[in-house]
Amino acid sequence: MNRRSLVAAFCVVTMLVGTAIGQSLAKPAAQGGTGFTSYAEFGGTSNSDGQIYELNTSAGYNFGQHFGVDLGIPIYFVRASSSSGETSTNGIGNPYVDARLKFLNPAVNFGSTLTGFAPVADSKKGLSTGRGTFDWTNHVDHAFSNLTPFGEIGIANTITDSRLFMRPYTTLGFNPHFRAGATYDLWKFFSVGASGYDILPTGQQTVFSKLVQGSNQGAGSHGRVFQNNQQTTGGADIARDNGFSTWVDASPSRSIDMELGFTRSMHYELNSVSFTIGFNLGQLYRKSGN
Repeated sequence: MNRRSLVAAFCVVTMLVGTAIGQSLAKPAAQGGTGFTSYAEFGGTSNSDGQIYELNTSAGYNFGQHFGVDLGIPIYFVRASSSSGETSTNGIGNPYVDARLKFLNPAVNFGSTLTGFAPVADSKKGLSTGRGTFDWTNHVDHAFSNLTPFGEIGIANTITDSRLFMRPYTTLGFNPHFRAGATYDLWKFFSVGASGYDILPTGQQTVFSKLVQGSNQGAGSHGRVFQNNQQTTGGADIARDNGFSTWVDASPSRSIDMELGFTRSMHYELNSVSFTIGFNLGQLYRKSGN
């Protein structure tokens, strides 16, 4: 069995466990109560291709314990490696709107988030596909004392960034995606986690590089077409990816979240280190008003 099959098997097995027993939503979707919400976070990913930083701010409204919506916009800062011959750039990403649904109960916690992205950003910088895109992700988990297994399954027509891996490219093309793993509460506000992921595109795919502004800018390795051309169209393999992540989380207060992580892309043979610090602005505002 090859490495990709092992990652896929890990995801499927843990997903089945997670579906049977359940998990909690990612921040800031886990915010409870009714009323306006606001969240801001700054993070980045560093690897051999360079660094990508993102400032992401959002505002939303929770209509109750189960349903909420958000509006947000990211700003990207791309710093290509000096040895790669690639291009550094900055720019506004695609504005997005999401609808969040969650149900928490002793047997299983379930959350579903549908996100739509408006094609406003510059596709020549790899910050957009020039088309409207979406992602629909469903999440389950259940806590066993300090250990919380979880699983996610979704469909999309793009590959979205995550806290653990801000990708050096954007894609256009249909893909199912899977993630499964577990978190463990270590001490007070510290926790650790690990997960495996698999992205399985189907049909024609287009990859827009955030690093290359022209074409034939060196030789991409390990299937990294985003190192070759600003835009590459081809079969499903050019957007396929799988790997695993580990991370440490710290939430010293209800207003602040911090994360330090590592991601290994098996498909691209790429190691990345990431960090994120987030601020629950709505919570900070409510505290200052007391």
